[in-house]
Amino acid sequence: MAATRDGFFGHPRGLATLFFTEMWERFTYYGMRAVLVLFLVAAISSGGFGIDDKTATAIYGLYTAGVYLAALPGGWIADRLIGAQRAVMAGGLAITVGNTLLAVSASPRAFYLGLFVIVLGVGLLKPNVSAIVADLYPEGGARLDSGFTIFYIGINIGGFLGPLVTGAAQAYFGLRAGFAAAAIFMAVGVLQFYLTRRHLGGAGAYTAPTPAREKYWRYSGVAAGLSALVLAAVIFGWVPLNAIAMARGASYVIVAMAVLFFLYYFLAAGLDAEERRRGVVLVVLFAGCVLFFTGYEQAGSSLNLFAQRYTDRAVGMLHVVIPTGWFQSLNSAFIFVFAPFFAWAWIALARRHLNPSAPAKFALGVMLMGSGFLVMAAAASLVASGSKVLPYWLISTYLLHTFGELCLSPVGLSYYTKLTPKRFVGQMMGMWFLAMSLGNLLAGLVAGTFEATNVAAMPGQYMKIVYYSVGLGAVLLVLSRPVKKLMGDVE
Repeated sequence: MAATRDGFFGHPRGLATLFFTEMWERFTYYGMRAVLVLFLVAAISSGGFGIDDKTATAIYGLYTAGVYLAALPGGWIADRLIGAQRAVMAGGLAITVGNTLLAVSASPRAFYLGLFVIVLGVGLLKPNVSAIVADLYPEGGARLDSGFTIFYIGINIGGFLGPLVTGAAQAYFGLRAGFAAAAIFMAVGVLQFYLTRRHLGGAGAYTAPTPAREKYWRYSGVAAGLSALVLAAVIFGWVPLNAIAMARGASYVIVAMAVLFFLYYFLAAGLDAEERRRGVVLVVLFAGCVLFFTGYEQAGSSLNLFAQRYTDRAVGMLHVVIPTGWFQSLNSAFIFVFAPFFAWAWIALARRHLNPSAPAKFALGVMLMGSGFLVMAAAASLVASGSKVLPYWLISTYLLHTFGELCLSPVGLSYYTKLTPKRFVGQMMGMWFLAMSLGNLLAGLVAGTFEATNVAAMPGQYMKIVYYSVGLGAVLLVLSRPVKKLMGDVE
């Protein structure tokens, strides 16, 4: 069965199905992310868990890192076992169930089970909904690029609306109401996918079983059984649960995985000299990605707490207090406004042969992210003197972080595919997700160093982030010219 053609802005009708599925998934992800840490640190008397900042941000880091790691087995399950369409459906249902558990759980361990279920759901849905988009355009080319552009608009609509709704729900209807709102709207996304998936035709459809698939099912059953045992041990308290130690341990494991993979890649993968030179660039981009997301992902943790505790969110004339979670919508709003400008700027610079290389754009992205924390250091100095600050400090920080993202993120995946030999593209995509996962883990650990009882130390802590990010970004910028030479003829 072929996909229904030309029914959505001149594109296959199935694109609308995927557009709204991804929009509601991103709505749920960013909406829940905006209220997670706020719930964890809230006092027990007000309905929260009363967890200290260090533990709460470590949980946040484990959760966001897990989402990126889960995309690796999620793609494998779709490719080898159930097909992308079924994976998206199962993922959406899991996200709905997970957020429902967050909303109704009576204990922290049941709450953590909800987070785990969401991680599994996002891992199944996120990579495969994008894969189905590509399947809708077997001809490829500019039409596919245009389809993905429309698809990414849905991502940012969801990222913008999610924190607005969940933030308001948490502020006005109770701490758990944000999770309930996320569950409701993800259920809407699953329902519309189920009702309109016929428009996808054979894109991402389940294929007939093979002998190899039976073997993969056995492997998957063993893995699922072991995972269930570990999960049960955590839920029923058979093993102690220390989020900080888990986050640190996971960071070491991911670093070791990256080192071992790149050692294999350079020493045992049978690369020629040109491929090895390009491999050096891949390592540099990996490090730049980790550094960027370590700072960028402070948004849902330390910057979220700064918005709640130290920002004057009252709108005087209206006698309204801005919900803390609303600040998490700024990034998507700024992408809407400024992404066209950045796209135009790169094209205009290329016409004049001034377009920065990929390593240079990475360096600029990291430095812009770091400059955002320079703004926060100034804001923290005012807080340390005993006064709250106005929202424009956070708004300026998120604006600079978005500028950094627009320099770095669009370049990353593109160049990871261009610089990698075709036989290793899939593995290198996994390494890109591994870098983002590591960055998210480190972000949670860094956020935990900010202590609510030691406001005087906050300006210096923000300045440390500035020194590391801007300093290392400057080093990347200096190295960008020789690194560019290693790229050969890749543009």
